[in-house]
Amino acid sequence: MAKAKTNTEDYLAMYRQMVRIRTFEDNANQLYLSAKMPGLTHMYSGEEAVAVGICEALTDSDRITSTHRGHGHCVAKGAAFKEMFCELLGKQEGYCRGKGGSMHIADQSHGNLGANAIVGGSMGIATGSALRSKLQGADDVTVCFFGDGATAQGLLYEVMNMAALWNLPVIYACENNGYSEYTKTEEIAAGSITARAEAFGIEAFKVDGQDVLAVNELTQKLVARCRKGEGPFFLELETYRYHGHHVGDINREYYRSKDEEKDWKENRDPIVRFRGYLVEQGIATEEEIEAMNAEIDKDATEAVAYAEAAKYPDVSEVDMHVYAD
Repeated sequence: MAKAKTNTEDYLAMYRQMVRIRTFEDNANQLYLSAKMPGLTHMYSGEEAVAVGICEALTDSDRITSTHRGHGHCVAKGAAFKEMFCELLGKQEGYCRGKGGSMHIADQSHGNLGANAIVGGSMGIATGSALRSKLQGADDVTVCFFGDGATAQGLLYEVMNMAALWNLPVIYACENNGYSEYTKTEEIAAGSITARAEAFGIEAFKVDGQDVLAVNELTQKLVARCRKGEGPFFLELETYRYHGHHVGDINREYYRSKDEEKDWKENRDPIVRFRGYLVEQGIATEEEIEAMNAEIDKDATEAVAYAEAAKYPDVSEVDMHVYAD
């Protein structure tokens, strides 16, 4: 029987995963700025505690669906740097053989059913996954990540209605980062976001998305209840994206102030807050944390170099995986 993990191991794993996400995003941003990466990408920096707090409460057999801002979900669910960077650069060793790019990464081996460039586009996929679990008599749970802007999509209400009627093992996780692209959430979402789920009789919770322990503790409880047939559930996670809507969104003062960004970065950063907690509680020393950070940075640097040198897919693959045989 596998030895049960202690809180220390769990906490260090969560810190490591948050730093891996931040490091991945820093490198992805540099690839874009240096014109080595085709297309746009949407940074997840600042929201790490959401993806990690939730995914650390899941197993490989549990599923997730992701979004256009999905690198954090992918990494938190077990994706490796090399395959991730290869995908961003369009190389054949990427998770989707270089054809998915930043917004369409899927990693079936870890239960990641895929990112989706359509706002709210994966809500039906996640709910279908939960229905499959119930019909098969399995005990896996599906988490559907989406942003506050996606609450304006009609699909959300169709699937929540079905999930509530059929008691499906799905958790709808709304990452409310305060902005729907370039518009404040309160200007596009009337009333309460959690009330949307409550209208269907779905239990809904609001949690500080910058507190990885709060997110993880709540998710563990909800996942356990889902496995017992008590789902679905809805989460609103209050968080913040440090970058613009996408990497090209540089001059943001016309829709949000520099003071606001500075306040979130200096006072509510999920990694800084959790690092302080780990040191304060004697779980890790500053030296141990710095060593971990350096190791992750080295892994990312090597993975980027590997991806830059990797091969592009052969032209003969142009219609591979496009049509069913």
